[in-house]
Amino acid sequence: MEYRIGVGYDIHRLIEGRRLFLGGVEIPFIKGLLGHSDADVLIHAIADALLGAMGEPDIGEMFPDTDPKYLNISSIELLIKVLDKMRKKKYRICNVDAVLVAQEPSISPFKAKIKKKLCETLKIDESCLNIKAKTNEGLGEVGKKEAIACYANALLLREE
Repeated sequence: MEYRIGVGYDIHRLIEGRRLFLGGVEIPFIKGLLGHSDADVLIHAIADALLGAMGEPDIGEMFPDTDPKYLNISSIELLIKVLDKMRKKKYRICNVDAVLVAQEPSISPFKAKIKKKLCETLKIDESCLNIKAKTNEGLGEVGKKEAIACYANALLLREE
């Protein structure tokens, strides 16, 4: 048995005219995240943490924004591809811990729905996923309501 830890991070700018997705859940808000895909920072950070734990390249290399097949793709679909790679390499998720940083909108009313959606996708028990929502206390791009960021850690177990 082998345990591996990975760290993920993502940030996307908030703009008008886009829908906002966090953890695969559409959040009602006047702005959405700018990106080639749906720009779901929570899923991107988790995917990067999983890839990092496996020693794989990040999602930018795996799903380049220069490839039209990923234009406006749901990040859930990208996460499923990462999970397929993980399972082929015989890894399973022990736990994922994420910090979602947004000045607005408030994430708290959606945390349970986001957690449920992610646990179904990741095929893990809800006790294996933690999502914390924080503001940036008015500091930086996130604090100025111009962006949303996310940090994630994942612990994987490889059984041979």
